[in-house]
Amino acid sequence: MRLTSQRLTGLLLGSALAAGALGFGTMARASDPQDGVPPAVAAAVSHVGHPTAASTQASGDDPDGDGYVPANPPVTGVTPSTATPPPAYHHEFQAGCSVTHTAPDDPIVYPGQFGRSHDHTFMGNTSTDAASTTGSLYGGATTCKAPADASAYWMPSLYRGDQKILPVGPQVIYYKAGVTDYRSVRPFPKGLRFVVGNPMQTAQEFRAHKGFVEGWECGDSFFNTDIPAHCPSRPDVQLNLRMQAPSCWNGLHLDTPDHQSHMAYPVVKPGTNDNMCPASHPVALPMIEFKMAWPVNGDMSQVRLASGRGYSFHYDFFNAWEERTLKALVDHCINGGLQCDTRGFDLYRPERGAVLNADHRLP
Repeated sequence: MRLTSQRLTGLLLGSALAAGALGFGTMARASDPQDGVPPAVAAAVSHVGHPTAASTQASGDDPDGDGYVPANPPVTGVTPSTATPPPAYHHEFQAGCSVTHTAPDDPIVYPGQFGRSHDHTFMGNTSTDAASTTGSLYGGATTCKAPADASAYWMPSLYRGDQKILPVGPQVIYYKAGVTDYRSVRPFPKGLRFVVGNPMQTAQEFRAHKGFVEGWECGDSFFNTDIPAHCPSRPDVQLNLRMQAPSCWNGLHLDTPDHQSHMAYPVVKPGTNDNMCPASHPVALPMIEFKMAWPVNGDMSQVRLASGRGYSFHYDFFNAWEERTLKALVDHCINGGLQCDTRGFDLYRPERGAVLNADHRLP
């Protein structure tokens, strides 16, 4: 049985978030066209869609609908590492995942509620929709290079006018150490999910976000909080964005009502430049970094997200990796201090070998 205080926290959080959402006006269902305007475009123009709202509906992973999905088993007794590891400039591997489909669904924020969200561009698991659960995703078909990565990755769709612009080919999704002691990073627990950023954030909040890396960029224009008004009209120029996720976990929940509180960003160890997990979220997990590229340039004045302006960018992650493969990549690449590709191979340290074979599977 869950604690009464936990239920109360969820109720209070849900009320507060719902009240905040109401301040932005009535939310239109994404499935209902507005005066003939495509719903995702209408949402982008008026900057509506979904806030990062508290869960209010039961789902396969959350039968009572209180927003808490407990870890089974929980990870307790962990102390954030303050150790200084051997020097290693890199400690990462990549997951190259292509776009699968788009839909106005969000199985984290609006579980079971088809068409409730603004339009999202999905990568990885090919079955992701509003009804997705850990069980439905795990072992499913995927567009990620490693067949073992059946995780779901998604973000608001990008539009130029009413034309949807989709990333082409595998997108770079880094799994890296967010803490200085890269040896302390452990694999994601099965079913972990979270939202990075908030579609209702202001430009200032987006720029100050702990996951902000380089913002929007194209050509020689970097660190933009909004989509640039113009990008060089050259074949080699695309619109790019990088954003990092929190990588410290409380060890107790796979999800919480706001889809963020169970995760935290690393903090600076006092008196040093080292990063470590806070005591409240002591479990170091891989830090995901989206490095997205959209094939659009030239006049960008009509380019926007389904969630609104460029600074409304956010993304979601729902872990469905096969455990042995994820652990092998974390052990070899992150804990091993390597700069790995999607096979777990470091071009600069070939003597260390690869984790996956030519088919991106464990040998």
